[in-house]
Amino acid sequence: MTVTTKTDAAAERAADSWDGELRILRELFRPGNRLQMAVIALLAAVSAAATLALPLVVAELVQQVQQGHGLTRAALLMIGTGLGSALAGALAAFLLSRLGEQLVRRLRITTMRRGLAMRLSDAKAVGSGDLATRLTADAMQLKGAINIGPIQLPMAAITLLGTIVIMGVLDWVLLLITLAGFVCALAIVAVVIRGLRRTYQNMQDDIGTLTHQFITALDALVVIKAYRAEERVGRTLDGHARRLEKLGVDAARMESLVVPVINLGQQIALLTVLLGGGARLVSGDLALPDFVAFLLYLLQLTAPLIMAASGAAQIQAGLTSRQRFNDVFALPVEDLAPAAAEPARTAGGRNTPGPAPAVRFEDVTFGYGDEPVLRGVDFEVPAQGLTAVVGLSGAGKSTALALIERFMEPQSGRVHLFGEEAARLPLNELRGRIAFVDQAFTLLGDTVRANLSLGLAAVPTDEELYAALAAVGLDTSVRALPDGLDTVLGGAHDLSGGQRQRVALARAVLAEGSLVLLDEPSSQLDSVNEQRLRQIVDTLAEDRAVLVVAHRLSTVRHAAKVVVMDRGRVIAEGTHDELLDSSPAYSELVSAQLLSGAAAPAARSTKEVTA
Repeated sequence: MTVTTKTDAAAERAADSWDGELRILRELFRPGNRLQMAVIALLAAVSAAATLALPLVVAELVQQVQQGHGLTRAALLMIGTGLGSALAGALAAFLLSRLGEQLVRRLRITTMRRGLAMRLSDAKAVGSGDLATRLTADAMQLKGAINIGPIQLPMAAITLLGTIVIMGVLDWVLLLITLAGFVCALAIVAVVIRGLRRTYQNMQDDIGTLTHQFITALDALVVIKAYRAEERVGRTLDGHARRLEKLGVDAARMESLVVPVINLGQQIALLTVLLGGGARLVSGDLALPDFVAFLLYLLQLTAPLIMAASGAAQIQAGLTSRQRFNDVFALPVEDLAPAAAEPARTAGGRNTPGPAPAVRFEDVTFGYGDEPVLRGVDFEVPAQGLTAVVGLSGAGKSTALALIERFMEPQSGRVHLFGEEAARLPLNELRGRIAFVDQAFTLLGDTVRANLSLGLAAVPTDEELYAALAAVGLDTSVRALPDGLDTVLGGAHDLSGGQRQRVALARAVLAEGSLVLLDEPSSQLDSVNEQRLRQIVDTLAEDRAVLVVAHRLSTVRHAAKVVVMDRGRVIAEGTHDELLDSSPAYSELVSAQLLSGAAAPAARSTKEVTA
């Protein structure tokens, strides 16, 4: 068997994620990246310096022409300066982009792990689609901000400032003329950038909403088709898409102003500089090489301006995305640190039940918001044997199971597990004692092997896996799959509802926790497999506690204990026969099931029901 080393896994998680708030500069300049960031900064500085020097080299070339000297040295210097600027800038951009990809990888890993570790209520509130958007659109927006922000934007500012200083040295009068031409343009750009952040925030939120709505629709596609609701659901999705389009058009409208406005400022400045510079040339206040250099700096001025303006817009989008990531990171997560006394949860070992009840509820109250679900619930589940919880839909049965697993916490009262208060047990230890089959018989989009060995410290052998599948009557079907146990479930090789449920049951058999929770396990099973389920449950109940939430009385007629719930309260407890005598509510449940099943055999007496 392959054993997972927890220390190695923890080290890998620490290397690929971080705790606390996301700060881009802090992550880029973390100890392992500082040398590389220094190299990037040096290359960017070389590129900026070469860019600033190039017009002066051209001015020297013009001067050499005026004086009739050789042009070879000046030409080579000009070519070398241009190539040096381009190569240094390209290498700096590549190295920074590589660092950005590494940061985004760690960001995605952290987001996925936080999503898996957050409380169920928070995960549902955020929505799977919105979380997925953070891995895609938000990550790309943040990557764009990383590419432009930490190095290129400061270098653009340095280039811009250096250009202005050199232009002032060459001719301060022409510099004032130039700045006057750009003033109005820069004011418009500043207004645009302020408006973009709000638009980007709305866009990212709406992308998350649209993604979530579409994922939800795909999950419900069978029902949508059955009720011919494609058009109706499509119209709802269309509405979200149209709102997103409007926001995108608004952003594009604002962004489209940046470059033309800056170019317009440049053209106005160029025209006035040509007129003013010509007059100063004629008057002898300005030399021709300096005038040529000044014009080149003027033409060069737009590049850092456009980069600064566009970069500021990308920074706004990146800051919006960063905040959306931080909103997720700020949500509380479950403490899944391994406990020192965590029981082994392997395919061959089983926790030995003690004398204390497996589960005890003491005056437990719980509700979703202002809607109470459980009201002062008290009941016990023996350490061995089958206990069934029955009641109408909405009685609180599944909520009780969720509280045992600590998916939620009671608002008042206490839940005990094997004599210990559940709230005091580390989650890994608590859940290590429990095997769980949920109502939706959920499987991962992974191999059959991975689904069966979920939560086990050691991967079972093929023989152990097929033995568990044989117990639920699924070994032949799995052997017939293209890759057997290594077949990835979903798509062309998905299982039927009943088969998926039996895989979930086989997983519970392999887990061998001291407590088995089954949330309506027979809902997708035919009569043959339902009988097999009862045999499995009986076998499990021989040496551990089995708590089953059931609607089919055939599942619970032979239970050692039945708990009857109604509107969030426990109204009766006892065996099937005892409850037929003492509980009118239970008798009504039995009668309702008999009336709903035309093929159900007649009861031997008014107190017996044959499933």
